[in-house]
Amino acid sequence: MTLEKRIAVTLPAGPKLEQTVELIRWAEDNGITDGWFADAGAPDSLTQVAAIAHHTRTMRIGVAVTPVYTRTPAVLAATADVISQVLPGRFVMGLGSSSETIMGGWHGIPLDRPLTRVKETTIMVKSMLKGEKSDFALDTLHSKGYRQPPCENPPPIYLAGLRGNMLETAAEVGDGVIINLWPQGALPKMLEHIKIGAERAGKRVEDVEVVNRAMVLVTDDKVLGRDIFRLAFGAYYATPVYNKFLAWAGYEDAAAAIREGWAARDREKTAAAMSDEMIDEIAVIGSAEEVRERIRADANTGVHTQIIAPMAASAEDAMRTFSAFTAGNFSF
Repeated sequence: MTLEKRIAVTLPAGPKLEQTVELIRWAEDNGITDGWFADAGAPDSLTQVAAIAHHTRTMRIGVAVTPVYTRTPAVLAATADVISQVLPGRFVMGLGSSSETIMGGWHGIPLDRPLTRVKETTIMVKSMLKGEKSDFALDTLHSKGYRQPPCENPPPIYLAGLRGNMLETAAEVGDGVIINLWPQGALPKMLEHIKIGAERAGKRVEDVEVVNRAMVLVTDDKVLGRDIFRLAFGAYYATPVYNKFLAWAGYEDAAAAIREGWAARDREKTAAAMSDEMIDEIAVIGSAEEVRERIRADANTGVHTQIIAPMAASAEDAMRTFSAFTAGNFSF
């Protein structure tokens, strides 16, 4: 089986449901096959997926990703059952561990044993979607006696990963892998770990879909684009999860400088640690043709679905970036 190469718009499009519906309709009218929600806070993404489903015709809808700590496996399975009924064969449930900032800060939930928690949540949700009665006493989760009707169209479950062990686990127990914010030079290393995990489960790595949220900006002002990235993602790379990933990906000195700058509340030091060269490895900034070439290059290396996430200061900037990837303007 050869997996299709796909383009997605990032969702939600704004705080109001009608903004997301408008973008979905535009994307479908312009030959874009997917829409993938982020899931960090309001508006709640799984609720939105159910709410907008009847506005879609052919679009595949995914979530990249729902944290495994904020909903129990039973709640996730029950939610997936509803969404699979309104989007039969067109929904992908994405799960991940999230970050210390979101879990510990926003929710007051310790980010304990994330790899194990993601793996055990996936095992339990898949069993529950089959209609099996729960009887789990695992390392981080337990459930006994829960049963729901078998899901007629159980959605695939994709897992988020950054470094080696989580990437391997995602490919092993998940149906696909979700990645983001990686330097381009690290992609082959990441794909090698995905291959290890797939082979551990007896899968062909060619059958494991890799979904990437690409930070993209179509602009003639690359300096401004890089500064937007610094402002938006300095805090990300200061968190332990992403800071360790940046070092693992080959930017040890930058990771250390970002960590030190953030701890000292020195925004200038944090921003200065993110060199132009590093940002150009991670973000996709440039003319329409330049960003299309980069997306094609990453697809040729091994990314199947590219979620186009505009780093935009205005709706006009966002639509210019999305428009570079309509069916009339782009093909793999």
